[in-house]
Amino acid sequence: MRRTRRFEQRRSPGWRRAVLVAAVLTAAGAAGAQERVAEDQTPTGKFLTATEVRPILTATRANWVSVREYGGEDLVYVTHLIAWRCGLYEIRYAINGGQMRQWPVPECDPEAAQPAAIPDGAQVYEVHAAGSVQQITVELLYDDLSVETASFERAAVLMP
Repeated sequence: MRRTRRFEQRRSPGWRRAVLVAAVLTAAGAAGAQERVAEDQTPTGKFLTATEVRPILTATRANWVSVREYGGEDLVYVTHLIAWRCGLYEIRYAINGGQMRQWPVPECDPEAAQPAAIPDGAQVYEVHAAGSVQQITVELLYDDLSVETASFERAAVLMP
């Protein structure tokens, strides 16, 4: 009992809310997955499938999103996820526990010399009011229909 209390005291102030948000988002991801069909996961060597990109995205989770204070605004970036979009069906996100929204993900061209290159005109950031972004929750729907969710506090992803 004592160990549990100490553990709970070390958690960040919004941990219960984050767990609840993650549960809701997982359910939402499952709903999105029901509308899709799992892709063939045969490795291509070009990082085009969930099987190939998931280990990289899992290892680089801390880089999924970032916040930059610029020109009196908060800019939320997902450049890393757009660069590793092959193997993903969807990127969903919520700001400050708000409603999940879908980020526009450019098509991945498997025939291109560099399929993961970010195409011209791809949306890699979104503008918010200065200081307004305190938490970002991201949900990835892979092309094998698995879902991965992570939440990030502002301080953890704020660019210097």
